[in-house]
Parts: sequence; structure tokens; C-alpha cells
Amino acid sequence: MKVVVQVRLLPSPDEAVALAATLRTVNQAANAVSEVAFNGGVTSRNDLQKVVYGRLRGEFGLGAQAAVRTVKKVVDAYATLRGSVAAGLLGAPGSSRRQRAAGKPIAFRRHAAQPFDDRILSWQHSAGTVSIWTVAGRLKHVRFTGATEQLSTLAKFRSGESDLVFRAGKWFLAAVCEVPAEPLNADPVDWIGVDRGIVNLATTSDGHNYSGRRLARYRRWQAHKKAELQAKRTQSATRRLKRRAKREARHAAHINHKISKDCVAVAKRTGRGIALEELRGIRDRVRPCRDQRAALSSWPFQLDRYITYKAERAGVPVIKVDAAYTSQMCPRCGHIWEEQPSRPGHLLLSSVRARWSCRLRRRGQRAQPCTLGVGSRQRTRTARGLSPQTVDATRDRPVVGGSRERDKA
Repeated sequence: MKVVVQVRLLPSPDEAVALAATLRTVNQAANAVSEVAFNGGVTSRNDLQKVVYGRLRGEFGLGAQAAVRTVKKVVDAYATLRGSVAAGLLGAPGSSRRQRAAGKPIAFRRHAAQPFDDRILSWQHSAGTVSIWTVAGRLKHVRFTGATEQLSTLAKFRSGESDLVFRAGKWFLAAVCEVPAEPLNADPVDWIGVDRGIVNLATTSDGHNYSGRRLARYRRWQAHKKAELQAKRTQSATRRLKRRAKREARHAAHINHKISKDCVAVAKRTGRGIALEELRGIRDRVRPCRDQRAALSSWPFQLDRYITYKAERAGVPVIKVDAAYTSQMCPRCGHIWEEQPSRPGHLLLSSVRARWSCRLRRRGQRAQPCTLGVGSRQRTRTARGLSPQTVDATRDRPVVGGSRERDKA
């Protein structure tokens, strides 16, 4: 499987000037190529390269391989745009958003990332340096650094292109690595259901709950600070807003990485698979009120993607199930509560620690404590032909809390 490894470049001041000039030049050339492709309706890489190659070499002073990579970058950008339009990600036909995106040439930022292949970028892993082409000549012995695990993966499995990235005053190289995945567990003993939400970011069928309270509080604090800086309307406030950009997204991504890592580790250790709810298109199916728009739009959907790729790398099977009524279905009798109980003394089914008040209680049997995520697990068991009581998965539940909780477990 393909994994992107990012390392940080440590150029000298003169080398940083050369790298910045290179990005400006190649992106100016990419904008010129984009206008030619848009006005002429050229989508083939070879056809477009025949038209603009001489101009890129003469007018912009690009090397042969740098010109080829620039044309490929433009062609890939238009291919991505066509795919987004075909999938409906830019709105319905005739919508203003779709017309704005598809009605003009694609523009590249001054410091947009630029792809490099092995002819214009070489790695010296033992020395921790790279040799890279620039408009000022080839730079040699440019140092890079990264985590030990990332450097090891880079040295063993790097394959394909690497992107030169300039972000927040720092230089990075993002390299594609072809990492071999572990053999897939084709016959899991059971499944872990993972229910995702806003109040609780994830709740597993084992009873492990990942609360979203801290993340929500962090988002509110970031929104408050952003509003304060925007109200000042000074150059200093603008600079601080730029420094704070994407900080919230990085924080949410860090939390999702930890949650997905825990879920995959438990599934691998116990020989089980992971059952996720199919939430594709959920934003289009609901129309939230004004107070809920920010919470819904900032919901970290990336948790699904993180669990999927980490599970693939660890050999853990992942399956998507229909999310309808999975949070309202009793895990023992299958009864679905389509409305919340209103009589005094009844617990809300949306509560993670609620006990199911279903038909079993009316028969005089003891209701089973249950958490969200069990509905996804039960639906997966049924689809796979497994018994609803195949495995007592709670015996492998991770222990959380203080010493008193660990002693009790």
C-alpha cells in the first residue's frame, strides 16, 4: 500500500532563496500551461506537452524534466476537477459553485507544491541529504530530518515522485512509499462496531468511549480567538491569524490518529474485524439550523479514512454497514425504538451508558447494558452469517480510568 512520508528540509538561507524562486517560477509556468489547456480544451498530457514544452524551456527557463513535471501537474489538476464535477462534489449542474470552479482556468498559488522525480531529486539516506534541481542550479547536500520511523520507511520503501512543499515558512519533502501490508485476516472471529458522532467522536461495541468534549471546547476557544483577531483589523492581527491557520485541523487530525490507532490495535490483537457505518452523503441529507452548522461542518470525517488505511496496513478487515437505526436497535432482541421514551424513569437510548428498555424487560428478563456501536456489530454479524453471540468481545475491552477502575477490571 502507498504511504506518504513527510520530512523537513533544513536549507541554508541561500538555498531557501533558490527553492522559493523555483516554486514561483514553476507555478507561473503552470498557470500559463493551465490557460492553454483550458482555452484549447486539451486533456491529453502528450498533446499539451507538444504545445507548451518549447515555451516552458525558453520563456521560463525550466529544465527538461522540470517542464515535463509541470505539464503533468496541470493535467492531474484538471483530471481531479473533472472527477469532482462528475461525483457531484461541486454542486448540481448549473450551481454557482460548480460554474466558478469549472468556468475558468485552474490557478496555482505562488508557493504551491511541485512534484520532483528521481532525475531532478536524489536522496542520500546515509548522509541525511538530498540533491535537488532549482532555477539557480542544482543544490547538493541539502539536509533533511524527520522521525526515526519515518526515515526508516523512507529509506526502505520510497517509490515514485516527491513533492517540494513550502508551508508556514518551513520546507518539506513529501515522498510516496510503497509499504507492504500484512496478510489480511480473511476469517475474523468477530467484529468491533464503531459508532461515530459529534458529542462522542467514537464509541466501540466493546464499551470504549472517546469523548469529543475536549475537542469541542478547543474548537470554541479557537473560534473565540479568531473572532477577536478579526475584529482588530490590524496588520499584526492578520499575521497572527495566518500563524494560527490550520492549527485546529492539525489538532483534530492528531486526535483522530490516536482513536484510529487504538481501534485497529484492539482489533488486531483479538483477531477481529472493524465494522463502520456508511455515512457518505450525510451532509446532503440534513439541513441543520444556524447554531448547528459549525458543529456539523467541522465534524472530523477523516476518522473513517484513518481507520481504513491503518487497518489495511495491519491486515485487519474493514466493512461498511448501513447506519439506519444502528443506534436504536437492541443488541439482544433486535427491537428498534423509533422515538425516545417519554415516561418518567426511562433512560434515553442516545445515552452511551443507557440500559435498553425493550421487549425483554416486559418479559421479566434483565435488560443488557449496551453502548453505541453494537448495532453496527450485530448487523455485520448477520450479514456474515455469524451468531449474534459469537464472542464476548467485552473481555478484551481496554481498561481506562484510575487505579480503582483497573483493580475492578
